[in-house]
Amino acid sequence: MNVTTKAVKEIEKINPMPLLQSYFKGIQSTPLTKQTIGDYFDSIVDNTPDALAVVVHHQNIRLSYKEFQHQVNQLAMGLLALGIKPGERVGIWSPNNIQWCLTQFATAKIGAIMVCVNPAYRPSELQYALNRVECTTLITASEFKGSNYLQMLQNLAPELAECEKGQLNAAALPTLKNVIRIGDEASPGMFSFAEVTALATQEHKQQLDSVAATLNCNQDINIQFTSGTTGNPKGATLTHKNILNNALFVGEAMHITNKDKICIPVPLYHCFGMVLGSLVSMSKGATAVYPGDAFDPKTTLEVVQNEGCTALHGVPTMFISELELSNFNEYARSSYCIWPN
Repeated sequence: MNVTTKAVKEIEKINPMPLLQSYFKGIQSTPLTKQTIGDYFDSIVDNTPDALAVVVHHQNIRLSYKEFQHQVNQLAMGLLALGIKPGERVGIWSPNNIQWCLTQFATAKIGAIMVCVNPAYRPSELQYALNRVECTTLITASEFKGSNYLQMLQNLAPELAECEKGQLNAAALPTLKNVIRIGDEASPGMFSFAEVTALATQEHKQQLDSVAATLNCNQDINIQFTSGTTGNPKGATLTHKNILNNALFVGEAMHITNKDKICIPVPLYHCFGMVLGSLVSMSKGATAVYPGDAFDPKTTLEVVQNEGCTALHGVPTMFISELELSNFNEYARSSYCIWPN
């Protein structure tokens, strides 16, 4: 039990009345949506099932909204098959890829709280983050930029070598039960991503529908960690209402429509990529385009040009790197706007 949970339980002992949430109210010319992310996503799919939802260049993946929804639902049902319940924390430790995108919407659909784990974390930081928020499940890449994630995880939890899948009982990670690895190779004590999606049955489809009916926009859906520059990272907990409305209003500010393609080279683990990239794109029925698992200026501009992207996300250092390319003037760039953070 973390400190926040303990504090809430102590308050409940003193005052058994349910805790109420308070929202600051400003100008209401455009009302806030009260839909959950899952419901809003499904409504977009109903309206534009054949529109292009996502392009992941480095994985050679192109999915329509209907195809993307099918894969999201398969993963959501697979997570239910593992016994994951609303409110449980599901961490994802990975660079940008289709599995990250699917996890974002699958966890939202079952009411699990997705925990964004920085791909640059070292073992001690990973241990702190997972224990701080009491993660029961971790979806992990195998490696990234020379960091062997599986080795770091196996060093933290040597019990993986002997445990059954889904039954981890690690001294250093006491709440973690399920480890799901991205990739086709087998690893002791871990499910593969494909194994989890294959667990889905018609019974889980009915369970998914039942769970969705119990969710509301005020429930927690995401934990973002602060940078930790002045101490241990703090877990900021966000609701459906927080991040979906953020995405909708940013989409309005950017004048995004379902005709747009947003190039997203920024990392998904950060709110810039996850909310202002992925969620903005979905909320407007646009196309999210991921040029690589990490930023590369040349690849980014090539993808912008080849895909006909109309918006490009980035931070100043990214744009400077693109401008400094010796052949920068060769890229067509009259059709898109930049959106710096």
